[in-house]
Amino acid sequence: MAAKHGSTTELHYREAVGRHFEHFAVGDVYNHQPGRTISETDNTWFTLLTMNAHPLHFDVAYASNSEFGRPLVNSCLTLSMVVGMSVRDLSQNAVANLGWDKIKLTAPVFVGDTIYASSKVLATRESRSRPNQGIVTVLTTGRKADGTEFMHFERAFLVPKHEKG
Repeated sequence: MAAKHGSTTELHYREAVGRHFEHFAVGDVYNHQPGRTISETDNTWFTLLTMNAHPLHFDVAYASNSEFGRPLVNSCLTLSMVVGMSVRDLSQNAVANLGWDKIKLTAPVFVGDTIYASSKVLATRESRSRPNQGIVTVLTTGRKADGTEFMHFERAFLVPKHEKG
């Protein structure tokens, strides 16, 4: 007997994650899990790794004199985490990311904040140049545990159509 789709043998299954083009419908909302509590180490390592030398991200004395009174989490880190949270639901099967647009940072994020993400499908269309693939556009929103939105952006990615047969 032939193995079932997503299995390695008749009774052994491989985890199936991600979606294909046909699985997306305009208006669908995906609440991405799990959330993530941001640590000081996360913020410091990311800031140093990306060579962002702004002391507002890692100098407590400097940041204490800012309007925030403490260091801010690097916004590129929060963007990366929010995108990462969405991968299993949205783009695990993606052929390519096509772009991020309209990125808005709407509230500060601090060490110790727990963040969550959700995405709403804005548009789907078949690829004109790749008949076995389609383009999905979503609005992804990042929120703190208290419900405060801290970021939102649009993202487009190319995903394959589901295999026939």
